[in-house]
Amino acid sequence: MQNEKVIRRLIDTAVENGTRQAVITGDYTINETVFIPSDFTLILENCHLTMAPETFCNMFRNEHCGSDIGRTVEGRDRNIRILGRGKAILDGGEYNGLSERNSGKEGRPHISVNNLILFTNVNGFTIEGLHLRNQRWWAMNFIYCAHGRLSNIDFRSDDRRRLEDGSFVRGLERSAYGDVYIKNSDGIDLRQGCHDILIENISGFTEDDTVALTGLNGTLEKLYSVEGLDSSIYNVIIRNVQSAAFCSNVRLLNQSGIKLYNVLVDGVMDASANSPHLTRGIYAVRVGDNHMYGDRHSTPDETRNITVRNVYSRGSCAVQLAGSVTNLILDNINIFDECTVAVDNKAKLYNTAGEEVTLEDVLV
Repeated sequence: MQNEKVIRRLIDTAVENGTRQAVITGDYTINETVFIPSDFTLILENCHLTMAPETFCNMFRNEHCGSDIGRTVEGRDRNIRILGRGKAILDGGEYNGLSERNSGKEGRPHISVNNLILFTNVNGFTIEGLHLRNQRWWAMNFIYCAHGRLSNIDFRSDDRRRLEDGSFVRGLERSAYGDVYIKNSDGIDLRQGCHDILIENISGFTEDDTVALTGLNGTLEKLYSVEGLDSSIYNVIIRNVQSAAFCSNVRLLNQSGIKLYNVLVDGVMDASANSPHLTRGIYAVRVGDNHMYGDRHSTPDETRNITVRNVYSRGSCAVQLAGSVTNLILDNINIFDECTVAVDNKAKLYNTAGEEVTLEDVLV
């Protein structure tokens, strides 16, 4: 079994000889983060990369992620590609016990070290053709990243529950959420400052949300904030998400003054039928939340120009709305396989003139 040092040497050699491309094959155990420089293509071909037990680090980061210069406009990385060919697997391996509940406590690092891929302050990126397994938290996390494409990505979260006697059983149940072993294992998360990004052809199973656009202002954002860049999330297309998700297939949320706008969600299929991982998901698409995650809920001008169309839900609800949204369009929202609620509206809705409208006004 090879380790990450081999990958690092291949990257260094490719930078030195000017090819700026490396091909990785075979099986690897990852003990320390592999940093990818600007203007570089990493090709993962028929390989299986697994985090080593008791490690607290990401598998991949952009070169300046987490550094002082990486929090500045001048330190922005650019044009990074991770391309999977054949069966390219990134595996979280054995869980290290780090969770949102104990993050940063008693000498533990922040939970963001549990992302398999963490990109911050990157302009121009492509990640495609990967199979992500057993993520220890969110599989892929992007903060202040722009002009990117995430495509043909498949997820398989850990689906175990830990019982009182310490044994494990597979298959998640809502009535036993407290027993879920690895909580909040999303697929793709776009956080503050992400814009002009295409997310398409996403599949598999995630314990929480499969794709989440989340504009908050918490510890994570303060760790990786970039001075001088807009904190808004905007100009994002999410297309063809076919997943079994314990919470939501697609989630949009912004609070604490972070803006979220110009988002198209086109094509969401709840693929949980006969899934061995869970009984039934909750939402296909969520926009907003009644729960307070930040200092305050968003205002109508902060969440705007959201289009959700071609949704097929067999969960409890196809689309849930909360908070305030301006210029929302809902088109072709479908329920089947015992799903009973097409749209659960708990939001205040407005048109572009600032006038409050009804749910019927936004349904196409």
